[in-house]
Amino acid sequence: MQISGAEIVVRCLQEEGVEFVFGYPGGAVLEIYDAIFRQDKFKHVLVRHEQAAVHAADAYSRSSDKIGVALVTSGPGATNAVTGIATAYMDSIPMVVISGQVPSPAIGLDAFQEVDMVGITRPCVKHNFLVKDVNEIAATIKKAFYIAKSGRPGPVVVDIPKDITQQRAEFRYPDSVHIRSYVPATRGHSGQIKKAVNLLLEAKRPYIYVGGGAVQGRAEAEVTELARLLNLPCTNTLMGLGAYPGSDRQFLGMLGMHGTYEANMAMQNCDVLVAVGARFDDRVISVPSHFLGQPKKIIHIDVDPSSISKRVRADIPIVGDVKLVLREMLDVLKQSGQKPDGSALNQWWRQIEEWRGHNCLLYTPSDDLIKPQYVVEQLYQITGGQAIITSDVGQHQMWAAQYYKFDRPKQWLNSGGLGTMGFGLPAAIGAQLANPHAQVACITGEGSIQMNIQELSTAKQYHTPVKVVALNNRYLGMVRQWQEFFYGTRYSESYMDALPDFVKIAEAYGHVGFKVENPADVEPVLREAFSDKLKERLVFLDFRTDQSENVFPMIQNGKGLDQMDLPPHMRDIQQVPFENNRDYGNMC
Repeated sequence: MQISGAEIVVRCLQEEGVEFVFGYPGGAVLEIYDAIFRQDKFKHVLVRHEQAAVHAADAYSRSSDKIGVALVTSGPGATNAVTGIATAYMDSIPMVVISGQVPSPAIGLDAFQEVDMVGITRPCVKHNFLVKDVNEIAATIKKAFYIAKSGRPGPVVVDIPKDITQQRAEFRYPDSVHIRSYVPATRGHSGQIKKAVNLLLEAKRPYIYVGGGAVQGRAEAEVTELARLLNLPCTNTLMGLGAYPGSDRQFLGMLGMHGTYEANMAMQNCDVLVAVGARFDDRVISVPSHFLGQPKKIIHIDVDPSSISKRVRADIPIVGDVKLVLREMLDVLKQSGQKPDGSALNQWWRQIEEWRGHNCLLYTPSDDLIKPQYVVEQLYQITGGQAIITSDVGQHQMWAAQYYKFDRPKQWLNSGGLGTMGFGLPAAIGAQLANPHAQVACITGEGSIQMNIQELSTAKQYHTPVKVVALNNRYLGMVRQWQEFFYGTRYSESYMDALPDFVKIAEAYGHVGFKVENPADVEPVLREAFSDKLKERLVFLDFRTDQSENVFPMIQNGKGLDQMDLPPHMRDIQQVPFENNRDYGNMC
């Protein structure tokens, strides 16, 4: 029996076990929307802006083991989605975006609402397709889901002209897919793995550096076992938070531009570094030459060969699924029965504890002004550290990363690579739908929340009781901080004048709102927001925070990991390197 191309699209999504499709209708996809209306195996979530559809699908994927799906129309619907697609691409998030296109005969003729979606998205997708034959729809969508999830994950766009959705064909969904030119590596090279184990056992100052690849690769158990088996210190990137438990003694905190003093100093001064699913990006290693000026050997494990030695040369590169590679490393270690030099490791830990003892995240509390760090600390306490946290981008994002201890992966959802304001609220909606029984909180700022504040309507329609924690300092906080540090306190267009009444906006959308100005009210208001009484309601918490507070530590562009701008109580500390081990040259 023949069915329409639109019905084939819907049947494909059903075959893939899709639970939600996030989207916004328009002329080029009306056939697909009509087919969605006539089925009940998955739900459609009507967002209020296409960017929000992709962010919600993105977070649905980030917070689960499923692939998020977004559906947008041609022209402005497609271009509105590009920011969300680029966000997912930068953070390696598996997602399938189906975009409508003008009818095939009109392509290239500047038809109404025509854009070259394949050309526009080519730089920011893992792959994209333009479907030219109704008989190709099923195979193309099967390939899209396979490509999105396998290897290094990423978004895949499927662009379908309207006439293709109207034509008819028989539906046959492939059981499997084989793409001759695309065979991602899985198992690492055994010889390289043995070399890595030997190097690690000879280390005097070993360190584990874990990125988002370990989260996407679900390698948290292997990372934790490796660290505990050998008593190694561990750090996570912004995207890797949760891959190693944030409350564990061996965790030194996040590293990089706003990483902890101990995490950055250990990164600079280690002698053997195990990089797991991390890419040494510029917010972690600002100056590779300075980083490598302190001699060290680097073991780099990643499923994507193009990420290895891209910015920092790896001594032992291992291409493969990080979970499988770490499992084989653990097997080799256990079979050998060996451990690193205990005396040297104890000395290394003593140095780390000295760095940690400076308490770089200490801040000065106030009885008059709400400190943003305090709000995040109280949120952590009240949720028992178990909430799924989304964030937007800016100071509030960094405070969330620093002060909320993430003990599990897929708990921390933020735009790390692209730095997209407006991500937080639609991401919270997507995460709540993926995890209906979880507590979900969006930590945001008064600037970021206004980028997609219309999604309060979506949250109302689909009953997603997220808690919006707005750290409102009436500034574009990170912009203001940079202007204070580098632009002579010339706060050009960073002050948010004429802000709305967020409580009234929340109430207008049918939600609950609180305005909090007194530090003494922070804890009780948060407790009320997360109480059983408001368990089923979205609550918007407008915390009026200290305008002068800055994020520390901070590494300026062009500075090394051991050249941090430190908080006031640490300004007299000399960031001297750990003394080199003379036996380093004998290691290979």
